[in-house]
Amino acid sequence: MKNLNNRICLAADCLLVNVALFAALMIKFDANIPENLLKIIPFNFLITTTVSILVFNIFGIYSMLWNYASVEELLKIFWATMTSVIVQLLLAAYFNVMFPVSVYITCWMITFYFIGGTRFIVRITRSIKAKKRKNTHKKRIMIIGAGDTASLLIKETKNNKRSIYEPVVAIDDDPKKHNTQINGVPIIGGRDKIIEAAKDMSIEEIVLAMPSVSKKETLEIIDLCQKTGCKLKVLPSVYGIVNGEVSIKEIRDVTVEDLLPRDEISLSIEEISGYLKGETILVTGGGGSIGSELCRQIASYEPKTLLVFDIYENNAYELQNELVQKYKGNLDIKVIIGSIRDKKRLDYVFSQYKPGIVFHAAAHKHVPLMEFNPQEAVKNNVFGTLNVAECAHQYNCKKFVLISTDKAVNPTSIMGATKRIAELIIQYMNSISKTKFCAVRFGNVLDSNGSVIPLFKKQIEQGGPITITHPEVSRYFMTIPEAVSLVIQSGAMMEGGEIFILDMGKPVKITDLARTLISLSGLKPGVDIDIEYIGLRPGEKLHEELLISEEGVSVTKNDKIFIEKSRMIDFDKYMQRIKEFELDNLDDSEKVINFIKELVPTYKKNL
Repeated sequence: MKNLNNRICLAADCLLVNVALFAALMIKFDANIPENLLKIIPFNFLITTTVSILVFNIFGIYSMLWNYASVEELLKIFWATMTSVIVQLLLAAYFNVMFPVSVYITCWMITFYFIGGTRFIVRITRSIKAKKRKNTHKKRIMIIGAGDTASLLIKETKNNKRSIYEPVVAIDDDPKKHNTQINGVPIIGGRDKIIEAAKDMSIEEIVLAMPSVSKKETLEIIDLCQKTGCKLKVLPSVYGIVNGEVSIKEIRDVTVEDLLPRDEISLSIEEISGYLKGETILVTGGGGSIGSELCRQIASYEPKTLLVFDIYENNAYELQNELVQKYKGNLDIKVIIGSIRDKKRLDYVFSQYKPGIVFHAAAHKHVPLMEFNPQEAVKNNVFGTLNVAECAHQYNCKKFVLISTDKAVNPTSIMGATKRIAELIIQYMNSISKTKFCAVRFGNVLDSNGSVIPLFKKQIEQGGPITITHPEVSRYFMTIPEAVSLVIQSGAMMEGGEIFILDMGKPVKITDLARTLISLSGLKPGVDIDIEYIGLRPGEKLHEELLISEEGVSVTKNDKIFIEKSRMIDFDKYMQRIKEFELDNLDDSEKVINFIKELVPTYKKNL
């Protein structure tokens, strides 16, 4: 009996059970009740009222949202009314105030009709209202959180005539808020009410409006919400709420990124702005997933000039338009089309613009494709990196940051092995140059080009199945903005020669990721969308690593960034061997693979 509707039901039930008993007597005696029975009616009314309310409560009738009764609840009423009448009969017999048995049978039938009927009248009324709502395209939503953000959201949905949302109920774990209202929307209880209320109140979507809640709590609540089958939405963080206003335009779908068990990243803004502000900064592969996000974040630190270098003009052009529009002429951005394999083109760029900082993100990254094209992997990832690094040295750049990968650790793929060679090239260049060189190693980034997320989404849109290589395969995941933020922070901390390792949290099973994506789409794994296992592809590992195990790490002042301890290596001989491998040999796949094995002893081909 925790809300107004249930209290109204209780009062109505007190009246109806007694009316049912009196009606049964009238039917039994053709409206001419004997005088001896009339005398005992008041006492029976007391028995009927007390027993009915107690039994109904025991059966849970007043702990449910009966405004939205269903067939399941009707069965509860059936057994509750029958039990109640039997107990009434037994007590009446005990106190010697019993009516004929047929009266109790009739009384039960009328009681069941009255109690069930009142609930289903409400249900019919709700159905009529639902049809009206359908015509106005309003979605019934549950709001998780009953704070300032939720209050502002509810206010806007009511005031905005174009709003497609109708807030129906709010949930909050604060007991003080229970059984109250927030801008006219009832707060019915804590998270334990989410599943029940979503079903009983025909909720279509759930909106998370709790920007200050910890990531752990958010994940627990999202897990409960997913069990409702409702589509999940989320409001932006509190930092995205401007001038105390919340726009319904900011409501977006809950994504896989929201489900990563990742704490908020802390960055040293002063440190970052100190080495980027006023600098000419070159980003190779600037139109790609990582490169474009690097450009977006770098642009916010007021560089003198941002050079976007990429071989693929379409993405670079779109990024240019985006940044020009955002910064309204306050950003000097130049898009340079070219390949890192073309040393002459790189020489021109460096001599013309003289970048002070280089972020080298250009690379071939697709593991299975590089297994069948090892020559291209070496041309791009090894010799392309060498070209950019040599230019940075020749033209006296201040800093050079290589974007590396966890696949460089004990590699089983051509791509991973070539990125390991690139790491060692960077460490060599640091040993001979005034330019500070470092590499930043991390795992998969969500929604990047070639990652599993876009593939899974496409497979879901096509009705499935989702294809996964192995039931136990796992990967480290980070969002693109997170990874790039830490890359930029690493550039601020570098002294030269480091291989920075980003804290990726715990590895995520790809099967769990697929199931989550299916659920977020409002579908059921294994029912609406099947999952099929197709076996590991060439070059793929079952589990990735971030650290070459025998080396260990040292900590930095940022608890999300570590430094891998360097191995002892004769860099002069190593680089001599690389330069001896003439480009002409790159047409021979066998020679290329032998070259990789020689330079990366830990490389073990995954057949």
